[in-house]
Amino acid sequence: MTTQSITNKLTSRRGFLGGAAAIAACALVPQSLWGAEAAKPNSVFNGVRIGCITYSYRGGITSAEDTLKALIQDGLSEVELMGGPIQAYAGLGGARKDADREAQLTKCVALRKMYNDAGVNIHIHKIGFGGSDEEIDFNFQVAKALGCTGITTERSEPLAKKLAPFADKHKIWVAFHNHTNNFPVLDKADPILDFGKYIGFNFDVGHYFAGTKGLSPIPVIEKYHDRIVSLHMKDRTADGGNLPWGQGKTPIKEILQLMKKEKWTFPADIELEYKVPQDSDSVREVAKCVQYCKEALA
Repeated sequence: MTTQSITNKLTSRRGFLGGAAAIAACALVPQSLWGAEAAKPNSVFNGVRIGCITYSYRGGITSAEDTLKALIQDGLSEVELMGGPIQAYAGLGGARKDADREAQLTKCVALRKMYNDAGVNIHIHKIGFGGSDEEIDFNFQVAKALGCTGITTERSEPLAKKLAPFADKHKIWVAFHNHTNNFPVLDKADPILDFGKYIGFNFDVGHYFAGTKGLSPIPVIEKYHDRIVSLHMKDRTADGGNLPWGQGKTPIKEILQLMKKEKWTFPADIELEYKVPQDSDSVREVAKCVQYCKEALA
């Protein structure tokens, strides 16, 4: 669904005032945050989409505007946007009456426009699901307004069963994220996928490598590539350490080269989890990871 179609939908539901609110919100997008002449980022290297989960910028970078500045500085055109910047920008949370939700979706449209105008695609968001059907449905509406293809959340079979009908309705993926103890299975079809055709994986290759004590995540990617919505990329050791990229044992380079060879289009998102050196910061460290990916795909 396009930005314009969402705005049209809002207008049709609420008439002139709703339409005026949408136009006003888009008009307020701060185009000068990064400079009108700034080159747009491009982190698609030889067909492989490199992005970043904004958890990587934790500590000091919290607003949607500052997060966008960091992404542009790192040359990233793809992002998994965490809930904090979205909720702050759009006023999400608290009581969500119909009128409030319309205004919140309008702000999400404006947020999407701000990012898209700067050259950044929000492919996934990560906002927790509420308990009621109404809250769950609204989270999918937020995803549509932001232009997302999916929502990521922690792996849970009961949650997959609950969310599958909503995912089918909205044609928005739910991408389940694994940790070291709940990763996709290889010896049979993963049961979480049976709940719906829009149930998939946000596959964390570093967690898999550490959780299996050093097994390659490549066979998992090969088996489930058509149900992988995105990857989380980090460099870990078999005993669970998080290290700067190139110092651990996770086969990041081999994964990226396989994605290039197979022309898989799901994004590979950088997740910065190693300790940031005292003489550096998260933006500079993410930039190093971007460069690692670029060189791996040259």
